[in-house]
Amino acid sequence: MHPWTFTFGILGNIISVLVYLAPVTTFYRVYRKKSTEGFHSVPYLVALFSSMLWLYYAVLKQNAMLLITINSFGCVIETIYITMYIAYAPGYARKLTIKLFGFMNVGVFTLIFLITKFAVKSPYQVQVLGWICVAISVSVFAAPLSIVAQVIRTRSVEFMPFTLSFFLTLSAVMWFTYGLFLKDICIAVPNILGFGLGLLQMLLYAIYKNCEKVMDDDEEKKLPHDQVKNIVILSTLATCEVHPVDADTGDQVTNITKDAINNKEHNNADHDQKTEDQVEKTMEANSGDDHDTSPPQ
Repeated sequence: MHPWTFTFGILGNIISVLVYLAPVTTFYRVYRKKSTEGFHSVPYLVALFSSMLWLYYAVLKQNAMLLITINSFGCVIETIYITMYIAYAPGYARKLTIKLFGFMNVGVFTLIFLITKFAVKSPYQVQVLGWICVAISVSVFAAPLSIVAQVIRTRSVEFMPFTLSFFLTLSAVMWFTYGLFLKDICIAVPNILGFGLGLLQMLLYAIYKNCEKVMDDDEEKKLPHDQVKNIVILSTLATCEVHPVDADTGDQVTNITKDAINNKEHNNADHDQKTEDQVEKTMEANSGDDHDTSPPQ
């Protein structure tokens, strides 16, 4: 192995481990509150699926020990995250997570394994599996691209932390260089996209970091109901990050809405009472007029 290949592989492992461990604070909070607080398990399932594929690719490729180490760690840590999610998620979210795990992480992975193992000839197995990994890695860019779109729409970077974007960009550089020295295009190609997306995220952060947030109608409608919002960023070698953010504003809006409803009900009650009093007074006045009126002599 070329010395630079080993160097950049080690650096990529270190940075990727840090990114993998980023959700630890999230799941400590889940454990402490015994609740997933409304955020989704899909990024963790996708991260585990990608780690499993890259691990299978590294084993099949041989002489890719640094890929084996990072993706083995990824499989273990993502399995822990998913297990904790299932333990503390509400019933419907737990069932959905189990179904998705069975379909994607068991069913689809098994199908890919069987196809590459028995339907593809041995000399082409690594190449076919490598391009499958590339396709999966490129497809998961939909998640961070949705965050980029949200930043542009709302002019707010609260769901795109600069530090995370920086480390994911750095990780993409390390793994691209590792793939370059290893002469493995399947490792290098997706990290070119990862590097470009990371630069875009940091550029948007610089542009919108001091801007006042703009809320669209859909976000305003969802705000009282969504107690937690998600930050989802996926890198090209399966590392992911999801940050639940306290919806303090949503709580405030909910309280204000409740107060407004209570005040409205109170005002309506007062109005109804006043109306009833006025009707009674009118009826009493009319009754008095009837008693005072006598037939002419």
